[in-house]
Amino acid sequence: MTDVVDADELLRRIRVARDRAAEREAEFGERAERGSGSEAVTADVNRVAFAAVREALDEIISPGAHHSD
Repeated sequence: MTDVVDADELLRRIRVARDRAAEREAEFGERAERGSGSEAVTADVNRVAFAAVREALDEIISPGAHHSD
């Protein structure tokens, strides 16, 4: 990764990654609700992981604007 990008491009890339993490979070949430047993547990673990990624990227985009539980 040797490309130099400006701040606007970096922010755009972060937003794309955040949106993708949100999509995957929702996708795994649906799988967790539909599944059973270890399948549901695995999907829920993935949902939580993507939620953490999304929250971290949200914090990068808007520092301090998000409430932590």
